[in-house]
Amino acid sequence: MVLVARLLFGAALAGAFLALYVARLELCDPPHRLGVTMVAGFFWMAGELLLPGLALLCRDWRVLQGAVTMILALLAASWWCPALLLEPPRWLLATRQLESARRSLQALAEDNCPQDSLAAELEALSEGPQRPRFHSVCEICGTRVIWKNGVILGFAAFIGSGIRHCFTRNLLPHLPHFFSSHLALLGTEAAACLFVCLTAERFGRRAILLLCTVLTGISSLLLLALTQYLLELIVLTLSVVGTAASHAVTMLSIFFASEVLPTVVRGAGLGLVLGANFVGKAAAPITAIPNSRGFFLHHVVFASFAILAVLSIMLLPESQGRALPQSLQDGESRRRPPLFRRGPREDHLPLLAPRALPHDYSCLAAPGRRTLRSPEPPREM
Repeated sequence: MVLVARLLFGAALAGAFLALYVARLELCDPPHRLGVTMVAGFFWMAGELLLPGLALLCRDWRVLQGAVTMILALLAASWWCPALLLEPPRWLLATRQLESARRSLQALAEDNCPQDSLAAELEALSEGPQRPRFHSVCEICGTRVIWKNGVILGFAAFIGSGIRHCFTRNLLPHLPHFFSSHLALLGTEAAACLFVCLTAERFGRRAILLLCTVLTGISSLLLLALTQYLLELIVLTLSVVGTAASHAVTMLSIFFASEVLPTVVRGAGLGLVLGANFVGKAAAPITAIPNSRGFFLHHVVFASFAILAVLSIMLLPESQGRALPQSLQDGESRRRPPLFRRGPREDHLPLLAPRALPHDYSCLAAPGRRTLRSPEPPREM
């Protein structure tokens, strides 16, 4: 019974995290989506940082469970207060829940725009079909581009969370205590989050995800082949870089998936990507088996997957600065940009030279007139 309750509690936590992630993303405009998501990530790390101290104060897991449950109960109480936890109008409009969307938009815009323009915009929502239309996760399988983007990003999240244990294994001998290892891992995660926040908005999501995946794959291959021949400092440096890069791959894959998936199936598709992330984390016990070859096989498989992910990421579209796709048709239209920028196409042999003088066709008009002129009558002898 206790095990079932723990499973339900974990499922509820995962659902709450997913719902808050999607709602936070859909309430932001394109320039602030990445920044708000990364700030929320820093709050998540702050909670992980304070958790050992809270456990030390409680001294018993039952007291700790009660404290965490009380905090979550306060969060659940905000469901009855729309001002604290507002339903995103983007999803309501995409699923044609016009009455709820009208109330949500009015709550958002009553202090930000004049009432006349607000009334006109809300009146425009009455046009179109009034019946709500919901979409299931099975509809993703019937698409082509959305399915491809979701599989690639889920695969990248799986690799980023699964290969991380190959790097942290080399860090544990230098961090024998629990608190020191916990702080070190949180430090690498914070560094990865800061790196993504500073670079992904400037250079694009796809480019930074590709860079972090390349760093993860190179670090993994070097540690796999040359650990016995490298200095301890180089091994430690590669492990730290690989850990931070794998954190960045996981975070950016989840965020990237939330931007390329359409609103009508964003929650379901992002749930599949998060599920792939947790499956990768579940591979950690393989590395803890002593005196076995499971760790080596685990390392080889994930290093190979990282190289495969580098090739797959090139097929993704770029979502930087673009509006979130609403319908399945919008998601299908998000295709990858060209790998190399091309200038405007120029014809080297134009039909008409731009600087040429206008031609004089009067010389052709005279023979034409003579040809069209009626023939002269024959002369009498």
